[in-house]
Amino acid sequence: MTTSAIATAIAPNLIAPILVSTAGSGAAATTLRDVLEWQPMSEARLILTCGLPGAGKTTLAEEIAVERAAVHLTKDEWQWDLGSSPWDRDLGEKLEGKLWCLAQELLSHGLSVVLDFGLWARVERDELRTVARRLGVGVELHYLDVPTEDLWTRIEARNAAPPWDDEPIGRADE
Repeated sequence: MTTSAIATAIAPNLIAPILVSTAGSGAAATTLRDVLEWQPMSEARLILTCGLPGAGKTTLAEEIAVERAAVHLTKDEWQWDLGSSPWDRDLGEKLEGKLWCLAQELLSHGLSVVLDFGLWARVERDELRTVARRLGVGVELHYLDVPTEDLWTRIEARNAAPPWDDEPIGRADE
């Protein structure tokens, strides 16, 4: 019979979760080490920001990047810099893929990365967490929950200035 156990992080910087199977012929594992395999966790962190437009993801991501000497990767800025806009979904998907590849490379070299993608769907966050943990990197999720009226106040202010004034977010985009 095969028994599966998941080692969960019991203290920051000590371990990363790894799925381990132990096979036995009826003999029970006698110690935790017989069941769990430990992998040192890197000092690097994958830091994710999650929230709706106007929640403050980019502002928070910039602050965290400075505090932690982390690399800040934000899709919206890249799209604007490449002469596009966040409304270009095809380019946005390609950029997310490339920025995620870059993030993995940076993490594997021991650098912390702040990803500023929105990450509204849990499945998106779960995929990033799984890969980061396989790299032996801890993951932080910063979720910004902002009241709807505050979001619209911020979005309207953002829409009044370049580059958003050319392609503003509207209530029809909700």
